[in-house]
Amino acid sequence: MKRFRHMDAHTLAEAVAALAGHGDKARLIAGGTDLLGLLKTRALPDYPELLINIKKIPGLRSIDEEGGELRIGALTRLEELAASPVIQQRIPMLAEAAESVAMPQIRTMGTLGGNLAQDTRCWYYRYPHEIGGRILCRRKGEGPCLAVTGDNRYHALFGAKRCFAVCPSDTAVALAVLDASLQIAGPEGERSLRVEDFYHPLGNALGPGEIVTAVHVPIPPSGSRQVFIKHRVRRSIDFATVSVGVAFHLDKGTCGSARVVLGAVAPGPHRAVKAEEFLSGRAVNEDSVAAAAAAAVEGAVPLSRNAYKIDIAKALVKRALLAGASHEN
Repeated sequence: MKRFRHMDAHTLAEAVAALAGHGDKARLIAGGTDLLGLLKTRALPDYPELLINIKKIPGLRSIDEEGGELRIGALTRLEELAASPVIQQRIPMLAEAAESVAMPQIRTMGTLGGNLAQDTRCWYYRYPHEIGGRILCRRKGEGPCLAVTGDNRYHALFGAKRCFAVCPSDTAVALAVLDASLQIAGPEGERSLRVEDFYHPLGNALGPGEIVTAVHVPIPPSGSRQVFIKHRVRRSIDFATVSVGVAFHLDKGTCGSARVVLGAVAPGPHRAVKAEEFLSGRAVNEDSVAAAAAAAVEGAVPLSRNAYKIDIAKALVKRALLAGASHEN
């Protein structure tokens, strides 16, 4: 690793000022489970001169119920989300998504904010500098997306422009289903942004000096069926090949409203709006979920080696909907 300076921020204002003042030469560190790997491999052209530790800022690590929603601090650990009785009772799919992340050691250190804002796992993007030199690409500001003509087994099916890397966050999928919003602090004050609007093909919507401070999740009505399912090669540690989150309500077997979101297939969580529209007013059974699954992948544009993800996505959507329908509430 190259040398860098380290500072402890004790207030949010201090962290924002330091981050804004150093621009691309500063990075935030909390759990550090993603950042430290990037620093060790020196995969990025701009190596930070300053790491800003935000773990000592009060008020960023809590789970509170207020006004019909849950407020979750950005520094809340993934293991705390998975084990929280409030999360398990009110929004169990977020607990499931948090529990699915990596291994226990990572969940002990990793934070909700870090999981949402983590960098892409594209192997071209993360190619170590010491092995023949880092690989430049569109996401790094120079060059084409090498996945288009290269090894693109784990890349995007939807919404890719200039970069075909996918969003690796599991919690983002669950939070998009739940219509959650991010609370963001920056030099111009605070703002709110829906999770599903946070991502774009070249990264996320954070501006200079901005920090995710909390997530606000509307508490679903009683009887909400929530399911999160993740497919991966190695169950204990891998990032998702495809993931699916669904939430819906049933009235005498008929679906009243539904949210269906696919993960690891786009630059951010991908809303399967056609599947949601198809399910509305229909019974949830083998035939309807098969049709909804087909609708969920309409518009997919596979690359040369990732068309198999379409079949996985369809299978997961069917499995999630049937699991939710069979769950007694």
